[in-house]
Amino acid sequence: MAKKAVATFGAKGSGKNFVKCIRMVRSNRSGSYAFQEEMVPVEAEKEFFSKK
Repeated sequence: MAKKAVATFGAKGSGKNFVKCIRMVRSNRSGSYAFQEEMVPVEAEKEFFSKK
């Protein structure tokens, strides 16, 4: 029989308290845009998007 591998974040059930936030950031050097991705707690997502 095959076994199924399951990845978890921290303790059981705590992985649902994180969200993946993606925003566009403009480079000062070249002027092009890049994407910044980060896993943040649900409570801190507004702080992530308010940073420049």
